[in-house]
Amino acid sequence: MLKKFFLVISGLAGLSILGLGSYAIADKNNHHHNHTSHSHKPIEITNEQAIPSVDLVVHKDTKKGWNLEAKVTNFKFAPENINKDHKPGEGHGHLYINGQKITRIYGSWYYLESLPSGKNKVTISLNANKHNPLAHNGKLIKDTEIIEVSVQK
Repeated sequence: MLKKFFLVISGLAGLSILGLGSYAIADKNNHHHNHTSHSHKPIEITNEQAIPSVDLVVHKDTKKGWNLEAKVTNFKFAPENINKDHKPGEGHGHLYINGQKITRIYGSWYYLESLPSGKNKVTISLNANKHNPLAHNGKLIKDTEIIEVSVQK
């Protein structure tokens, strides 16, 4: 079952990376949730709180693709609390490729197998358990790197 889940997620991510439009996922009640056209109100982190940060580091894989490392401070990945109430300092990340949300990030490492040719903007944001992006001083807590892929001949 888990293998089937990862195959479905990989396929959806591949379609998104290739720019084949938005995708919708039906929940158990057959409601559709479009991951490219909704937003959640940011949760503002005050100066009185420990301010989370993320530093995205891209490591070229020795065989194929890239290993993305999300170095976080004052933040704990807590996939076990997804969709539960907000707890300061915990949540998950969202991975965006060229401005389009691809998947959730539940840990510090993520393998990215392929990207389209050209310059690709890869972003990881920090999000609360209910998916609200975290912000400080009105600025979203995220980091972006550019991965340039040469044209394959």
